[in-house]
Amino acid sequence: MTVPNTPPDPAPADAQATGPGAAPDPFAPPHGATALRDGAAPLGQRLLPEVRIGAGIVVASLVAGLVMAALWAWLAPKVPLVVDGDRILYGDPEGEQRAGADAVFVLIGLGVGIVTALGAFLVTRRRGGGIAVATGLTVGGLLGSIGAWRIGRWLGPSNDLIGEARRVGDGGHFDASIDLGALGALLVWPMAAMVVLLLLSAAFGKREEDPPPYWAPVAQAPVGVPPAGAPAGPWNGPSAGGFEAGPK
Repeated sequence: MTVPNTPPDPAPADAQATGPGAAPDPFAPPHGATALRDGAAPLGQRLLPEVRIGAGIVVASLVAGLVMAALWAWLAPKVPLVVDGDRILYGDPEGEQRAGADAVFVLIGLGVGIVTALGAFLVTRRRGGGIAVATGLTVGGLLGSIGAWRIGRWLGPSNDLIGEARRVGDGGHFDASIDLGALGALLVWPMAAMVVLLLLSAAFGKREEDPPPYWAPVAQAPVGVPPAGAPAGPWNGPSAGGFEAGPK
């Protein structure tokens, strides 16, 4: 019993056509090569430009992190300390310098995130952005923020309180080292960059052409003109005398 719609077995002539002496199949892929569908390039060639763009954004973010570190070390409010005998006391016990250092770091990170996102969007707008831009901004913003925190602490006042107290002596004043009280401030830069990139892409990003609606009329070829890709020959279209050519 044969299952319905089962194609018939190939005829002997068809079986012989695939033998060693058969004519080559014009629709077969080239010998020794793999045909690429839709002209797609190999995966490595497609990923290489994306990796370059993402790596470039990360490097630019690290450079921006150095600028952020210098600004934070310069603008962050310092905690004044005073030496009283063998004790180190706060010069302003009710001061908000610690919270002010976090606020300055957040504001600088917000500004740097906006600038990096705007720069990355303008540079990659012609190609349409892509996942490499978003990934580069996220990774670069997080690494740049961490680097700004570490380097800013190093550029600021020394964290060796005992050494500073001995240096200034009894009754002397010096500043404590700057630090972040809330490590969540490190996420401000990458989050701001992603929000700005999303807004810019939605407002000014590269657009793809919309497909025609389903009710749009389909362009018909004129009478007597063969469709695109059809083989030329005496069987297409009417003859010069108005009669359709055909085999006799």
